[in-house]
Amino acid sequence: MAPHTDDDHTDDASAMSELEQLQSRYSAVQQRISEACALHGRNRDDITLVVVSKFHPASLVLNLLALGQQQFGENKDQEASAKAAEVAEALASSALVGHQALVLPEWHFVGQLQSNKVKSVLRYASAIHSLDRPSLLQALIKEQAKETELQPIGVFIELNLTDDANRGGVQSANLEAFATDVLAAPGLSLLGVMGVASLDGQEQRDFGAIQSASEQLQRLSPEAKFISAGMSNDFETALGFGATHLRIGTAITGPRQYLT
Repeated sequence: MAPHTDDDHTDDASAMSELEQLQSRYSAVQQRISEACALHGRNRDDITLVVVSKFHPASLVLNLLALGQQQFGENKDQEASAKAAEVAEALASSALVGHQALVLPEWHFVGQLQSNKVKSVLRYASAIHSLDRPSLLQALIKEQAKETELQPIGVFIELNLTDDANRGGVQSANLEAFATDVLAAPGLSLLGVMGVASLDGQEQRDFGAIQSASEQLQRLSPEAKFISAGMSNDFETALGFGATHLRIGTAITGPRQYLT
């Protein structure tokens, strides 16, 4: 066996420091969520934190699982499918060697979804936050019909908050008609709406529009009451406008570790 070197100790200290930093960021965000909920009269138990783990390795997901985090978001299938498999394999291996078993994470697909990736995404995701067009809806319906063993998947309708009809997402004028089609689709459970605030300093305007769209949708389907909104730089504001699912990445994960 090779002797330990000073470099080994340095690597161990560095790894421990990274873990401590991750835990510190995670705890800080949890505290900020609790404080924002208190400020806005929200129940913390009604809020789902989705840690966006894109551009980070499976090891980060495993470390956050150990801290009690269960919900993770990814936006590219190629990365997400491989990462989900790697995490599942690592958890299975840990259980086999007698380590404390961790529960498998729930994966949320939060990026634009290509129709030809639907089959893959349905294999690991529990929710899709970016149902943004009729062609994607039809692809989901088709795949769910082909694979009878698939569980119903939760979906959020992605909103287009601009006046540009060519932008991704559903405009408010078309929300009810599109939602009616989603509600009629077998194998899908309509959870609510998703939106991204613009970067022009008008977060309150945009989150207000998302909240109004949610109210519009709930008149059609009271069960579709959830709002996926709020990221690292604006989640506290989003909580003031009814957000229930926060998609937080960098504030917890730190700078991206690799690119795909």
